[in-house]
Amino acid sequence: MHLYIAIPGVLLALLFATSGVAGITRGWVLPWNRRRVHRVRLYGWGQLVAGFGLCWQMVFGLLISDIGIRQWALFGNGLLLAGIIVMGVSQRAGGKRQGSRTP
Repeated sequence: MHLYIAIPGVLLALLFATSGVAGITRGWVLPWNRRRVHRVRLYGWGQLVAGFGLCWQMVFGLLISDIGIRQWALFGNGLLLAGIIVMGVSQRAGGKRQGSRTP
């Protein structure tokens, strides 16, 4: 068991997920991300999924020592990657393009 790595990792994941819940429910984003984020709720969902994926990795990758169950940590990798992709999509400007001359 690597508790000295897992406990701060799980706490970081929970803080990340809490920030995602704040983005979903209240439309709040951390101050250093406010300028770049265009879709706040989508960004919050991405943070929530990424936080859950990081927590999943910590629990199944570091705390459980059984080899058969440790393979489930790869699912956490997928969740973390999906959350990062969703956060990246939420930072893109969307909607109607103004000033475009294409018909």
